[in-house]
Amino acid sequence: MTVRLNPNEVVLNAGDTNQIVDNQRVDGKLIVTNQRIYFRTLKEELAAFNLEILFDNILEVIFYQNGIFSAKGINVVTRDGRSHAFPLKKRDEIGSLINKMY
Repeated sequence: MTVRLNPNEVVLNAGDTNQIVDNQRVDGKLIVTNQRIYFRTLKEELAAFNLEILFDNILEVIFYQNGIFSAKGINVVTRDGRSHAFPLKKRDEIGSLINKMY
């Protein structure tokens, strides 16, 4: 898995996560740079699920936790009405970083 960065783009944080798309669990990595957010799958055959979100396109970042001992993560809502949920161990750190960027 490689991410082609733009000139002057720097990776600020990254974390392992997954997405549920059409009842299919897609494992990948959430990468936050100084210009955008990337979700990249770990398997090349699932590259259709790769995602790029520009900070200008983010409407809201919602922190969630399902129960006391279950997964916690962030839900990124984009201006086109889409919602992308990412369970993350470093939810507070990555979510706060995204909130500062948009």
